[in-house]
Amino acid sequence: MDGPLWTERHAPTLEELPQSEAREKLTRAVDEPMNLIVQGPRGVGKTAAVRALARRTHEDPDADLIEINVADFFSRSKKQIREDPRFASFLTGRSRMAKRDMINHVLKESASHAPVSGSFKTISLDNAEEIREDFQQALRRVMEKHHRTTQFVITTRQPTKLIPPIRSRCFPIRLRAPTAEETMDVLARICEAEEIPYDDDGLEFVASAAGGNLRRAVLSAQATAVAQGELTMTAAYEALGEVGDDEAVRTALAAAKEGDLSTTRSELDDLLDEGYGGQELLRELLRVARSGSNYGGRELARLHRLAGDADRDIAEGTDDLVHLTHLLAAWGQGRESLDPPPIGAEGP
Repeated sequence: MDGPLWTERHAPTLEELPQSEAREKLTRAVDEPMNLIVQGPRGVGKTAAVRALARRTHEDPDADLIEINVADFFSRSKKQIREDPRFASFLTGRSRMAKRDMINHVLKESASHAPVSGSFKTISLDNAEEIREDFQQALRRVMEKHHRTTQFVITTRQPTKLIPPIRSRCFPIRLRAPTAEETMDVLARICEAEEIPYDDDGLEFVASAAGGNLRRAVLSAQATAVAQGELTMTAAYEALGEVGDDEAVRTALAAAKEGDLSTTRSELDDLLDEGYGGQELLRELLRVARSGSNYGGRELARLHRLAGDADRDIAEGTDDLVHLTHLLAAWGQGRESLDPPPIGAEGP
């Protein structure tokens, strides 16, 4: 897949969010630090909605939107957390901290820093269904202490896993799976911006195949446009119609090369939910990578070398998603081993 992912290049503004009720509720949070829970199934645009809100709210959203994926904490080792460049500055000299204390410290420090512009900043906690209850209690205390200067936006597929004191402090915003018509409108807007020829049948084919997953629809449209140069029914069928789960696997590989590990993890999670075993999905990743022309011989060889270690980890471990995401992260960063890079190391 050539160039930036369309999910990033054509990220919606607040006004372009397709669901009017959610759009109106988010607009109310533009001028004051209102805590929010943005809930809905995978791929419906929760993260995109939070980023659209931040771009509308903050003069400097790159500085005043702090995004923390909960899975980055709870599925990783203490060493991996310390060496993550997003968290390293908070944890310098704190190597003996327990993992729970490290997480709480990063959260408190993020909330206590003054906003760069305006009167408040936004902290987004993604995949909040994975937050343990002890961390939720710490989060509640931080929310109470910094409620005047920090807006907390929690995204989750399962809001019932949040403790009542957090739910009571947040305004709920529900995102449902978009209709086929809403998805088609998004795809048409993007095709026009990209100057890609399309027809309604092609839009409908991609929208229907995505099954309410807007992110998958956008990435499928991009894959079709790259392969066929247009988004018509014939082009979409030839690019997507007989590939089964190959498109989801391609999306995971492409997102890893782009450094978009959130999409990588989400696609892998969906595939595992559909019934793949870890080692079976590993074989599919290798097969799809070999079958296309997007990756050179050296990239494929390095992926196979990394896959050998990942296969062992999957056989010995208990979390296939963590090991597969780790594999693609290392491959996307150009690393020759699954060990994380040292602090300060340059990327590819």
